[in-house]
Amino acid sequence: MLRWWQVGVCGLLAGLFWAAAMLWVRLVPAAVTGPVSGLGGFVAALPLGLGCVWLTCLLARLRAGQIGAACLIVIGDAMLIDGVALRWFHGLYSPDERTSRLAAAWLLWGYGASAYAALLLAQRRGAPVLGRAAR
Repeated sequence: MLRWWQVGVCGLLAGLFWAAAMLWVRLVPAAVTGPVSGLGGFVAALPLGLGCVWLTCLLARLRAGQIGAACLIVIGDAMLIDGVALRWFHGLYSPDERTSRLAAAWLLWGYGASAYAALLLAQRRGAPVLGRAAR
């Protein structure tokens, strides 16, 4: 179970991670639109997701059993912000709708990568996930 201050840290990190991703798309649109750089963005999402999970664990002082819940809060909050922003304020990402659409695909991929990173890190730290029975 998470403490309230940990939930607050997770909410704050969700906003910061969202803002960083949105600014990345805004300032470097080729990172999601280019044939090679777009692929690079998908590949880079894997270590970035792990880094975000690690930073969340560090700043929220998470124990192994808290990683899943905390990362769901971070991912869920950031996805909610992205959903609203991409639907009603897609110009935040880019004035070009194609870039916004490709950014949405990259963001979804990144959320999935982060979710798997959270599961793997929690399991590595001893949490009962991915088929390991609780003792």
